[in-house]
Amino acid sequence: MVALHSDNTARRAPAIWRTMLNIDRGLVNLVGRLTVSGRIPAQLRGKPLLMAANHIGVFDAFVLMAACKRIGINPRFMLAGGILDAPVIGPALRVSGHLRVDRKHAGTAVGQFAEAVEAMKTTREPIIVYPEGRISHDPGLWPERGKTGAARLALAAGVPVIPISQWGAHEAVYWGTETVNGPADLVPLARSGLSAPLRRPKFRVHFGDPVDLADVEPERPGAGVRAHAKIMQAIADGLIPLRAGELDRPRFHDPTRPTDTVSPWKPKL
Repeated sequence: MVALHSDNTARRAPAIWRTMLNIDRGLVNLVGRLTVSGRIPAQLRGKPLLMAANHIGVFDAFVLMAACKRIGINPRFMLAGGILDAPVIGPALRVSGHLRVDRKHAGTAVGQFAEAVEAMKTTREPIIVYPEGRISHDPGLWPERGKTGAARLALAAGVPVIPISQWGAHEAVYWGTETVNGPADLVPLARSGLSAPLRRPKFRVHFGDPVDLADVEPERPGAGVRAHAKIMQAIADGLIPLRAGELDRPRFHDPTRPTDTVSPWKPKL
C-alpha cells in the first residue's frame, strides 16, 4: 500500500481550494458542455466518503471538479507526491487538504496503510480516487483492471463508496505521452486543448448509488479483490448510458493514446 498524508481535512475546504474550484468551473464551461446526473445522498454529506472514478483523459480531473461543484461538494483528491511537491501549484494543493500518495515508501506498507485509514476516517470532504491508477489503455476506453488499494482502504476505514462514471473529457485534450521530455511532447496536448472550445465536447458525469459492500467481510482473504470488483463494475455499469452509440470504441479518435490492454469490465455487446 502507498503512503497517504492529509492536512486540514477535518474542517471546511480552505478558501484557496474553493477559489480553484470556481476557476475550474469557468474553465470547463469554456471548453465544453457539462451534464451531471445522480447525486450524493444527504446522509453521506459532511462525512468521510470515498468516490471512485474511471480515468479517461488528462482533462477529466477538471471535469470531475466542476461536476462536484455543481452538486454542492468540494472534493479532495488522492494525489501523487510529485504533484504536491511541484513549484507554485504544489503548495496550493497541499494546504487544500488533498491526500498524498507516496509510492516511494512501499517498504513500510503496514504503517502507511494504517495512516491512510486514519486519514480517511477524519476527512469531512469526499475524497476522489482513480482505482485504475492511470488513463485507460483499453481500445474501447473502458476501465482497466485497476488496483485494490482504494477498495481495501474503504473496507478498513468503514466508509461508503460512491462510483463516478464519466465520459467526454477524453475529447478535450489528447493523452499525449507517458513522460514529457521536451516541448515537442506538449504539442499534441496544446493543439487539442486550444481547439476544444471550438469543438465544444460534451462532458457527462454520473454519481452512482453507494456500492453495496455489506457482504464483503474485511477480515476474510480476498476481501479487497471482491470489493474492488464491485466498485469497478458499478463504474462500468454507470458508464453504459453515458456513451450510448459508442459502446465498442469511442467516436473521438486520439492517435496518441496507447491501446495495449483489455478491460475486464467491458460489457458484452
